[in-house]
Amino acid sequence: MRALFQDIPINIYVQKTQEFNTFLSYMSQMNLNLDTNGFRSIANSFDLFFIDIWGVIHNGISIFEDSINVLDELDKLNKEYVLLTNAPRPNDTVKNFLIKMGLEKIKSEKVYTSGEAALENLSLKWKDKKFFHIGPPRDFDLFKLFEENKVNNISDAEFLLCTGLFEKYEEELDYYKSLLKNITAIKMICTNPDLVVDRGEVREYCAGSVAKIFEELGGFVDYFGKPYPLVYNQSININNKKILCIGDNLNTDIRGANMQNFNSLLILNGIHKKELINSNINNLMKKYNVKIDYTQTVLKW
Repeated sequence: MRALFQDIPINIYVQKTQEFNTFLSYMSQMNLNLDTNGFRSIANSFDLFFIDIWGVIHNGISIFEDSINVLDELDKLNKEYVLLTNAPRPNDTVKNFLIKMGLEKIKSEKVYTSGEAALENLSLKWKDKKFFHIGPPRDFDLFKLFEENKVNNISDAEFLLCTGLFEKYEEELDYYKSLLKNITAIKMICTNPDLVVDRGEVREYCAGSVAKIFEELGGFVDYFGKPYPLVYNQSININNKKILCIGDNLNTDIRGANMQNFNSLLILNGIHKKELINSNINNLMKKYNVKIDYTQTVLKW
């Protein structure tokens, strides 16, 4: 390359080379927005897609038809994908929920939940131990195979199973500080690392918020679900595949992609949409210490 610039003084050449390398480094950190060219513009670049459900496929109330169209197109291309969700319930429960919302049964077979990942571990290591459940009654199906080991007094428990918040205290995090402060000697298993979720326009706390309190009190938590590596390997064979993770949560979807060295696509009209009103993608990447490869307002072909 130096031969092309024989007439340029060496100090100027070095300076310009350094500036060019800095520019390349900056460009490598930029993310590509797909709103103009659509998801179709990158679909053939990947072999496998991990697609978040809540915030990408639906908002807790209604399904997003543009996202379903993307699944249809991926099926036509014979692409592999997993509908990977931090739902603290078995696969079948979420499959049935999605079918009721209008998802085709054949597509529901692609679902893999953080609850299912936790259940595999619980069945192997914890099914004979007494546990105290933190979460709503709708999550009881997660432990129906060993429900007889559930205790009503937290001091009798050998471990804590956190799937969410009690319905009576779903907005009162201080309650959990009081509940957990004297029980940090035993382990907590958290089946949903998400801190919050948006059900329509209403923000709700998730199990991850309770687990965070437990850690702040000095307790130890085993997490199942994104961003932790185990859930990706449990859901499908990922060996020798070019992988893209799609989601709306920087803490789980995008951080999980970063931890696994996968590419990532952030859906902007999700959990961070209000933050983006007063900020931008580059600032959010710095705030959450993550790298984003692609962005799109909603998942659309």
